[in-house]
Amino acid sequence: MEFKEIVMKRYAVKSFDGRVVPEEKMRELFELIRHSATSFNIQPYKVKVVTDQKVKDELMAASWGQPQIGTASHVLVFCADTDVEGAIGRLKGHLSKTDMPAESLEGYVKMMNDFAGGLQGEARLAWAQKQAYIALGNAMNGAKSLGFDSCPMEGFDAKAYSKILGLPANLVPSVLCPVGYAADKPRPKFRFPEKEVFF
Repeated sequence: MEFKEIVMKRYAVKSFDGRVVPEEKMRELFELIRHSATSFNIQPYKVKVVTDQKVKDELMAASWGQPQIGTASHVLVFCADTDVEGAIGRLKGHLSKTDMPAESLEGYVKMMNDFAGGLQGEARLAWAQKQAYIALGNAMNGAKSLGFDSCPMEGFDAKAYSKILGLPANLVPSVLCPVGYAADKPRPKFRFPEKEVFF
């Protein structure tokens, strides 16, 4: 499927048919998500993958009963990671094993740490969430390219999700992407006309 066709055919599925997406397809999707662009390549998010039906049912209750959660094959919970310095440290460790010159690496790490130092409180969370949303785009279009469907969701109780999933304080559930095979049919796609978007 061409990228244009993927974008035009993808839609927010409201109910999945319960079939399980094969593991090899999910691993391909994880690679597409993992290779998403992020600012400085810091990748300040993690994705909790939920497949257990009992847990999905608990999460559905914390999502105002929306059936996408309970009927999905996998629920991807995109969590913003506010431990930006920790992510920078991990990135430094990986980059130190490449052919990047040591002084270039040190300069890059200093630049990232200076940037992170300027992010405090809500600004830090908001920045990390923006990065997670970039990855969400890859998840939605990636799923369609691999032959299954998705639904981006913000309608959920983040605090309840944190409790149900036992997440540490630095991981903040920010957006969901249940995936699976659609049980519903897409409605005609509407978007504002070009002249109302571009100026």
